[in-house]
Amino acid sequence: MEILSIDKKILDELRSIVGEENVKTEIHHRALRAATPTPFPLHKWEQHVPDVVVLPGSSDEVSEVVKIANKYKVPIVPRAGGTGLNDGAVPLKRGILLDIKRMNRILEVDEENMTITVETGINNQELSRTLKQYFDLWWPFDPASFPVSIIGGNIGTNAWSLISGISGHIKDLVLSMEVVLPTGKIIEVGEGGGKKIRKSSTGYRVKELFLGHQGTLGIVTKATLEVFPRPEVEFPAFFGYQSFTEAWKSLGKISRSFLRTLASTVLFDEEKVEFLRRDDEAYIPLPSNIKSVIATAFYGTKEEVEAASNVLFRIIKEGGGIYLGEQLSEGDWASRHDRYHLALHGRDKEGYVMPSTWHCEDAAIVYSELPYVREKWHNLVKTYREKYGIFDDGGMFMYNNNPFKPWGDYLTEIDIFIAEMELDDEKWNAWVELKRKISEVTLEHGGSITACHGATRPGDAELIPIELKNGTYELMKSLKRILDPNNIMNPGKFGLDIAYLEEGSGLR
Repeated sequence: MEILSIDKKILDELRSIVGEENVKTEIHHRALRAATPTPFPLHKWEQHVPDVVVLPGSSDEVSEVVKIANKYKVPIVPRAGGTGLNDGAVPLKRGILLDIKRMNRILEVDEENMTITVETGINNQELSRTLKQYFDLWWPFDPASFPVSIIGGNIGTNAWSLISGISGHIKDLVLSMEVVLPTGKIIEVGEGGGKKIRKSSTGYRVKELFLGHQGTLGIVTKATLEVFPRPEVEFPAFFGYQSFTEAWKSLGKISRSFLRTLASTVLFDEEKVEFLRRDDEAYIPLPSNIKSVIATAFYGTKEEVEAASNVLFRIIKEGGGIYLGEQLSEGDWASRHDRYHLALHGRDKEGYVMPSTWHCEDAAIVYSELPYVREKWHNLVKTYREKYGIFDDGGMFMYNNNPFKPWGDYLTEIDIFIAEMELDDEKWNAWVELKRKISEVTLEHGGSITACHGATRPGDAELIPIELKNGTYELMKSLKRILDPNNIMNPGKFGLDIAYLEEGSGLR
């Protein structure tokens, strides 16, 4: 069945560019690309179904599709893996959904200069396997979505890596990019003019515009990425504490220890440990007096990691922690990409299983404010759980967020399970209200709404002008108008439509 509001003439032009088989108008192709894994208003699904799905096979084809969108002023929404825990790839105004997954080739591996150039439809796990199998090199980008996410989506969200202490986040690993602008023009951005240069002082740092732009400023079609030598040793170590406060204090000491092989520190709060005891079938039992956990992971040479681990164990002992053993440490670390997001982990107020979707908050919070934010967030979820009965608190993680340095601010995550099938207008609005209040707490404590997913969700997006109130949001509006004069590129995101309604925009 086809229910389309797009002109047949446009469909014919799209088919002439990418081929008949790569223009999808069937309802199942379009409906599947209307949502992402983030909580979604199922009762409003049809409002987000794109009119057509297009799968280009090259940068030139992307350019021509974008030119057609400009010609007819049809919205166009880029989509990579569709695994993002935000609404970046959700169409707000239907139109053309441009899926980049056909563009998944490795174009060059430069072993001398330690780079790989790829099309941005390539999957992280496949990229990593290829580098390991054929070149004995390492792709050190490690998001929770590692097995399923795609490089283009990682760039579009300015994605985060669990082992950023030694290798940074996606922004630190992208050296240069090819970008199709909203007009269809193809440009290259990087550090200066060289595709493989790590640091330049020539001109503006234009590359940064296209990291975290959520498809509002163009479509990244190729990228040259940093690769690393494979580390000799990977050493995960988990430690238990009798309270969150004890663990939090120890976390600060670990993070400031200046251990250069320390890739990751993660604090599990008391509610998270209880949640795992209750519902995680992969959970390895802990003594009942363990209320909070710190996970660490080290990468490097054998000599470096052994020396660092001796320092770590001394800090842990001084802080009242105990080592939880090799089995738990290695088992939990190995499962970091596929645990915690399970549909039956939610429970209702009576304790019965509540089939759920999962919200993963991802605020950036400085170390000193973590205890205060934690208390307020849990209280908010408790209040809404009691009132509406469709929310469950899955506890909190706090991860080092500072690239190459494990101190400073932390990606602070509260996991909220939501009975998505029960959502109606009232309960959806309640969720958006709860989400907004969580983000308001973040801003009250000097944090940022999002460290990795992107502020495109209801409850987040309306607070962007508040977080970026000191001139940045006004500059964003100006840049959007300049680069996307017809507002075709993922319109509605970041609240930027207002830029075209203001005096002098020409699109009032």
